[in-house]
Amino acid sequence: MLEDKLKKILEDCFQNRNDLFIIDFKIVNVNDIIIIVDGDNGVVVEDCIYISRFVESQLDRDEYNFSLEVSSCGAYSDLVKLRQYKKHLGRVLSVKTQQENFEGRLTELNKNSIVLDWKQREPKKIGKGKVTVNKSVDIRFMDITEAKVKVKI
Repeated sequence: MLEDKLKKILEDCFQNRNDLFIIDFKIVNVNDIIIIVDGDNGVVVEDCIYISRFVESQLDRDEYNFSLEVSSCGAYSDLVKLRQYKKHLGRVLSVKTQQENFEGRLTELNKNSIVLDWKQREPKKIGKGKVTVNKSVDIRFMDITEAKVKVKI
């Protein structure tokens, strides 16, 4: 019951703020609501406050007696929606698929896939030594099991 009502409230909330989108929401311990959001231009504290106030204004505390936590995706969180990749164009990603793992710069974002580019040292075809070659891979979004932005420290 609470979950259905919350889905509708969040749909209404994000219609007013189409630069933000929901990554996940869950209800734990009966009435503890956790909402994780992201945005096309990132998420600031004011965005979380807006969502929190919107949800609180739509839910009756006497009826549900809930606690509410609204947060943004962290820097180390997985990218789970294709829409998240747009703001990371040009950044280095670590991407896992069922078959292979890749690490490269996100250079293209298509409707159903991403393109990663990287440089790799390979043996020369003739003679000794190695040569640096440019590599690229087009990965279908549906094949990605995990993707993270490589954060420089």
